[in-house]
Amino acid sequence: MASGTIVFGTLVLAVTVLGFLAARWGHPNLNRLDEWALGGRRFGTIVSWFLLGGDLYTAYTFIAVPALAYGAGALAFFAVPYATIAYPFVFLVMSRFWTVAKRRGYVTTADFVRDRYGNRVLELAVAATGVIAVMPYIALQLIGMQVVIERAGVAPTHAAAVLAPVVAFVLLAAYTFTSGLRAPASIAFVKDALIYITVIAAIVIIPARLGGWAHVFAAAQAALAAAPKPGSILPAPPSYLAYASLALGSALALFIYPHSITSVLSAKSADVIRRNCALLPLYTLLLGFLALLGYCALAAGIHANNPQSAIPDLFERYFPSWFVGVAFAAIVVGALVPAAIMAIGAANLFASNILRTFRASEERPAIETRSARIVALIVLCGGLLIATRIKPAFAIDFQLLGGAWILQIFPAVVLGLYTRRLHPQALLLGWAAGMLAATWMAVTTNFAAVFPLHVGGTTVAGYLALYALVLNLACAALFTWIFNATGIEAGRDLTAPSDYSA
Repeated sequence: MASGTIVFGTLVLAVTVLGFLAARWGHPNLNRLDEWALGGRRFGTIVSWFLLGGDLYTAYTFIAVPALAYGAGALAFFAVPYATIAYPFVFLVMSRFWTVAKRRGYVTTADFVRDRYGNRVLELAVAATGVIAVMPYIALQLIGMQVVIERAGVAPTHAAAVLAPVVAFVLLAAYTFTSGLRAPASIAFVKDALIYITVIAAIVIIPARLGGWAHVFAAAQAALAAAPKPGSILPAPPSYLAYASLALGSALALFIYPHSITSVLSAKSADVIRRNCALLPLYTLLLGFLALLGYCALAAGIHANNPQSAIPDLFERYFPSWFVGVAFAAIVVGALVPAAIMAIGAANLFASNILRTFRASEERPAIETRSARIVALIVLCGGLLIATRIKPAFAIDFQLLGGAWILQIFPAVVLGLYTRRLHPQALLLGWAAGMLAATWMAVTTNFAAVFPLHVGGTTVAGYLALYALVLNLACAALFTWIFNATGIEAGRDLTAPSDYSA
């Protein structure tokens, strides 16, 4: 692995240097929050495509989804339809959000909620949810890095492997603090090139070495059927609801994460977002191929105590050392890019909406940007703490937990783009009910995403995020009726219909 270690280390070091150099891209004034956090809102179609791809296709794609396929079978493939469902949603909703955000100078979803509903507490709830929800997602990136660094030979002992992500975290924090969104935007070009090279090579070479796809599917089915918790390469009827609800819930949540919003708002026009809805499905194709590598690991007889290490083990078996270094670098860089954007997105929420609220028409002072930089480091520390303290069966459960929380702002943010019929205080009560329900369900299942809901004598297993969202919406609708009937003031809407028109 010596040559692989050299290749791996060289690529990761080069990417880190690129992250620091990005501070000079366009000679920006990085004391302005728009410049540090949104790249000045000047990214075109190509840069936005790479940035959104780097933002959305992460260690989740390379490690977590194949690990779920390796350990549980067909359920992992919910990630393919969920990504497909998300893009029509983005085409319709996020282009509308970009328009109102551009016209009124919003940096976050909570900025929009503040003006739309005139309710400070609801704004704080939306902001706090975003900050909390990205931490498990950052934890997933750090776990992916730890698995790869341990296998890459950079950290020859387990103790060193535990320390290695801390070092990677420090480098990530440093260039995020220095360069803001320009760092992951510039690194995303390298990251995507590495990913495409790795995936194409894996799909061409590994199945052929295993005797073709027919043998892969047959061997994977046999291995899953013989597992302590039997699985299958095809979903069984009892898992249909879990599969469908995971796909739908994840699709609804994907683009209201702070890091997704940050990437969307960095685009220079709504048309850039619409074009990317046509281009980004190319990444979904990669996601499907990567999930199939979980079956390849089963067919190859990979025996991994930790499902997250199945794909690194597979690469080590079928590729020369130098190419393993390339593949491992792709995974680590694929974790560094989104983790930086996640930290920036959460920092925007804290600086703009929790620390202090600024009117959209006012200049955002340098102190707000300095606060955002510090909060970005704190959020990364929170992700590191979660990664070391919580141990779900599959790393993907970290992302699904974050999705369960962020989905509770869907009524206020997404529905709020089209209607103001829901009372802001009712939305706040619905949010609280949804957050409590989602957290309780996650804790009772050891942070597994699928919750067995008992209805009468039937058990209905589905994504806990959707159960919590249904409760959220029901509470919001009920209390809206009550508050309107009792004449409780609904707050002032500062936006105008013309703000939403392209």
